[in-house]
Amino acid sequence: MRQDRVLWVVGAPIMAMLVMHGCSALSGSGTGQEGRAGEERIKEQAIKEAPARTVTPDRSELSAKHEAESGKDSLMDVLFDFDQDRLRADALPVLEANARQLKSSGIARIVLEGRGDEIGTSAYNLVLGERRARNVKTYLQHLGLSVDLKTTSYGKDRPLCFEHTNECMQKNRSVHFTVKE
Repeated sequence: MRQDRVLWVVGAPIMAMLVMHGCSALSGSGTGQEGRAGEERIKEQAIKEAPARTVTPDRSELSAKHEAESGKDSLMDVLFDFDQDRLRADALPVLEANARQLKSSGIARIVLEGRGDEIGTSAYNLVLGERRARNVKTYLQHLGLSVDLKTTSYGKDRPLCFEHTNECMQKNRSVHFTVKE
């Protein structure tokens, strides 16, 4: 019985160390198996090159489209504050000038494209962009504009500006006028 007790007294701490070492190696606590954990990670390159599920225009296509549209008409964008759909005081003269131009030019159809900046989820910015476009539409109708006004939202998925600056994000927090012929 004394031999069993000696074996238990000597063997128990060794068993405990082996169990702790095995558990800590699996948890990645820095037990010398860091190389193995590094091999098991997903390579960053594979994540960046995930295949696109939908066909969306790239930056150059969107930039070219916006430049072509801005050359076609001189309707100004309506800007919004961060996370807001209320018309700002400086938006009212812009809307009045756009309404005068639309009345005098005889344009029959306009699409009001609501947008958001890159902050927040795509779903949230889609809803916010739609609310912005609807508020612009309501104000233009209040001014007596009899043009066919449609609203859509691109949220943050089709920005007008691609730089990561405050000025660029402000430009994307907008409603853009697109003439449909």
